Amino acid sequence: MTELAPNCLDTRLLDEFQRDLPLVPRPFAAMARMLGTCEADVLDRLRRLQDCGRISRVGATCRPNTAGASTLAALAIPEDQIEQVAAIVGAEPGVNHSYLREDLWNLWFVATAPSETELAASLARIEGASGLPVLSLPLVRPFNIDLGFRLRGPRQPLGLDRAPDMSVLQGDDRPLMQALSEGLDLVPEPFAVLAQRLGRDEANILDRVKLLADARILTRVGVIVRHRALGWAANAMVVWRLPDCTIEAAGCALSQVPGVTLCYQRRTMPGVWDWPLFCMIHARSRPEALAVLDRARALPELTNVPHKTLFSTRCFKQRGALIEAA
Repeated sequence: MTELAPNCLDTRLLDEFQRDLPLVPRPFAAMARMLGTCEADVLDRLRRLQDCGRISRVGATCRPNTAGASTLAALAIPEDQIEQVAAIVGAEPGVNHSYLREDLWNLWFVATAPSETELAASLARIEGASGLPVLSLPLVRPFNIDLGFRLRGPRQPLGLDRAPDMSVLQGDDRPLMQALSEGLDLVPEPFAVLAQRLGRDEANILDRVKLLADARILTRVGVIVRHRALGWAANAMVVWRLPDCTIEAAGCALSQVPGVTLCYQRRTMPGVWDWPLFCMIHARSRPEALAVLDRARALPELTNVPHKTLFSTRCFKQRGALIEAA
């Protein structure tokens, strides 16, 4: 799909509300007032953007390994088995992102589950059904895990992540987080509908969402876009090989390069995967993505550091995380 026009209301809607959804009983009316339109227009636009695949949902992204368990995993699939194995991976309910990338380890996916035990069982099922070993690379440290960036104007550095306040998490937050991961109903009073579904009070739901967002357990509450469908088709995962003692400084610097959209440290597997520092670059073309990479490579913390670039060539699956089993 092509990009949205820079000044159209759809673009403003996506630029201004990828985070900070108004946490009020009628959020879409509040958005409409800020955009100079009406509630029905905002709802119509969001429904249309969702129907055509440009947005995934209006809801939240949940911080990895807070209410559930997650990992980034990969498979090295022979060319003639890619479709078959990708279907096996995509059939797992906990797999929420799955991409084909340019590497020997060519199918990369995020697996989520309510617990570490259930996550391990999911990966074991994939191994058993595919006959291939799964490379699992759990998160060690996030430097930036907020993928919400503006679709127009100059690229801006994204803020460094801060540690979550896990003390606020309650047992009954899991169903709420799962519902937000799946998306709110696009109706005038979505929190009232959600409260009724969960058997709770609307005011309590709004209070909990605010608290979880402030605590960085919900990393973003807003419109979750599909970047490829909006013209941001050059999606590159860049991995860096460097000693543990330099990762913190490098990750902090790398996450502040305009155009770097995610940055984190993951566990390595010696002799199999020795690249602990990851970043994502989202761009509209390969040259644009490579220009961002050039700026990253010029950082003093990354000068002459070995790296490799894995462009994605196909998206097989993209949805919210599995936090609570159905």
